[in-house]
Formats: sequence, structure tokens, C-alpha cells
Amino acid sequence: MSKILVTYFSASGVTKSVAEKIASVINGDLYEIEPKEKYTDADLDWHNKQSRSSVEMKNKSFRPEMKENSLDISSYDTILIGFPIWWGVAPTVVNTFIESKNFQGKMLIPFCTSGGSGMSYAENDLRKTYPNYNWKEGKRLTGRENDEDLKNWIN
Repeated sequence: MSKILVTYFSASGVTKSVAEKIASVINGDLYEIEPKEKYTDADLDWHNKQSRSSVEMKNKSFRPEMKENSLDISSYDTILIGFPIWWGVAPTVVNTFIESKNFQGKMLIPFCTSGGSGMSYAENDLRKTYPNYNWKEGKRLTGRENDEDLKNWIN
């Protein structure tokens, strides 16, 4: 049986609740990708071009530090990576996490939460940025999916 890890970054709590539900439904382990400096409401103001998130997302090479990063992924076969959609893609702290680990031989499944943006652009960006990893089709989730829907998607 495959050992599954559900990782996620959540700024407002939406992605966290979805990740917790997925981990519970599929009996997977859970790991939060946390930036060293937590995002405030002002940091997340995408209308303000000088807000922290706007500045970070404008610079494709920016990698915010993580709070801690001692996670050992060696025993996992499948790793889900969840995040909210920011500017059409995964937030830069997700890149920090991906670049800090060796995912060779792992099945990676992205998932996102979004009020309206789809998953395809973010998924394609991850595949293009990290082409040597085994990416499976991702999914945009709302938190309203039932347990059976989540099991079917992961399987």
C-alpha cells in the first residue's frame, strides 16, 4: 500500500481545511508549508502593488524562507501539494518547499483552492518549472467535495 503525504500552504485557512479533509479521507499524513514570516492581511492585499505577496509574486525567482523544513519525505510514494492560487500560479513559498526536497521517484499531485481561477495554468507552471518530477493531474477544490469525490480523484 502506498504511503501518502498531504502538504499544503494556506494563507487564510481555506487550503488548510481542504488538506485536512483530504488527509483524513485517504488516511495520509499532513504537513503544513509555513513561511518563516506569516502573511498578514496587508501582505495579502493583491490590489496593493507594494504588498508583500505582490512583490514576491512579481519576482519569479523569489523564495521566501520556511519556518521549519525538517520533513523527511523518503518513506512517501505519493505527495499531494496544495496551495491557494496567487496570480494564476502557486505562491512562491511552495517553490521554496519543492526546491528543498528531492522528489525523484515520487508521484506528485497538485491541488489548489480558488474562488474562481482554474488549476491548469498553475499546474502547467509547476510541470515547466520542475520537469524532472512525476506530476499527475491536479485539481481545483472548493472544500465542498464529499469524501467519495476526494477518494475517486486521488485513486
